[in-house]
Amino acid sequence: MSNWRRTSNLLGNMWGLRPELGKYGAVLAIQETSEVFGNPTGGSHRGAGYNGLTVAVLQVDTQRAMGWYGGTFNVSMEQIHGRAFSADNLMALQTVSGIEADRATRLWELWFDQKFLDQQKLDIKIGQQSLDQEYMISSNALVFANTMFGWPMLPSADLPGGGPAYPLSALGVRGKYWLATPLYLLGGVYSGSPTRHRDGDPQMANPSGTSFPLNRGVLAIAELQYVYPALGAMVSPDEVQPLSHVYRIGGWYDSEPFADQFWDNSGIPLASPNSNGTAMTHRGAFSFYAVMDQMIWRSHTDPNRTISIFGRAMGAPQTDRVPIDFSLNFGLTFNDPLPYRTDDTFGIGMGYTHVSGALANYDRAVRRYSGAYSPAQGGETYVEVTYQYQFTGWMQWQPDFQYVFNPGGGIPNPSHPDRRLRDELVFGFRTNIAL
Repeated sequence: MSNWRRTSNLLGNMWGLRPELGKYGAVLAIQETSEVFGNPTGGSHRGAGYNGLTVAVLQVDTQRAMGWYGGTFNVSMEQIHGRAFSADNLMALQTVSGIEADRATRLWELWFDQKFLDQQKLDIKIGQQSLDQEYMISSNALVFANTMFGWPMLPSADLPGGGPAYPLSALGVRGKYWLATPLYLLGGVYSGSPTRHRDGDPQMANPSGTSFPLNRGVLAIAELQYVYPALGAMVSPDEVQPLSHVYRIGGWYDSEPFADQFWDNSGIPLASPNSNGTAMTHRGAFSFYAVMDQMIWRSHTDPNRTISIFGRAMGAPQTDRVPIDFSLNFGLTFNDPLPYRTDDTFGIGMGYTHVSGALANYDRAVRRYSGAYSPAQGGETYVEVTYQYQFTGWMQWQPDFQYVFNPGGGIPNPSHPDRRLRDELVFGFRTNIAL
């Protein structure tokens, strides 16, 4: 056996640890993601930066471990290294990498899931959860590097602390019910914020992921899913495999106080020199969304070779209390794009986000009261082209290209305060190592 194949086998069974854990119904998975991104043009300044993330997930099947049917225990940890390249170089709203976060070693998720009823129609999960693992997601979009192809821009900006999504999570209860083939209802109630405090960096306020706040109101979310073909559906050998699709519609409501984007609590514009600087508060905010994953082509000779499209739109009607009132993503993925490259994926996609009218009016008011250059923020758009190359069974290589139009929605450049940030060209390279 070659040294390379021997190394692959050792990594696959984690030097004998994985088979030993399997005897007790436990599965351990570790993934390291490392990447370098650089912007030769645009941004607050040019340069390159490294990001890294190690995630370890341990799951225990309670039936195999102790004879308890239908239960799963899950705990996961994160080790985040590198620096926030988008914040340092780009100042873009839609950050170029989904693993960018403050450096930390932290608990991510800690939950127990129990299945009930005939055919496991009901599924209840309780504990510390990260909502970007189940809600609002497009499976086809997950191949991309940009953050907003995962947890969308709108909740990232509008929800307290960015919401319970990577690298944060929150205590809650989630239920999933199989209504009828092919309809599923997903919903849950969670802590209104992943941190105890309303001010400061939420990641620094909960650096270890173990504060478990319950004093921050309630976040309620519900999602209806249409899945075709239904999970577990069989296809006859002589039957053409169907073009699969998943449609989702949903919404969320957070009962936390939300700060007005224009007025202070005495009815004076926040930008006015007469303002006390304390924003008016509103009770709660909500949003609606829709997500589509649709396969549009499958090769008759190679069933792994497929082309799919995806799209996601989100809106927040209460524009007086949120910085972002609309976000949109759509794109195309091509699996098995080259001969004999069955595990490779090519993708091209885009994202758009729009700054709320109240925040844009605040920018205009700053210019009116101070005379300083303060353009009203509008929309920001990015385009991403990526190729995920399966180098070995345990390693992926992924070159990536992104271009950001009107970064920050048109904010001034800190290095040149009399002009907006220029459009940004970004190149990157990512590796994923799965153990």
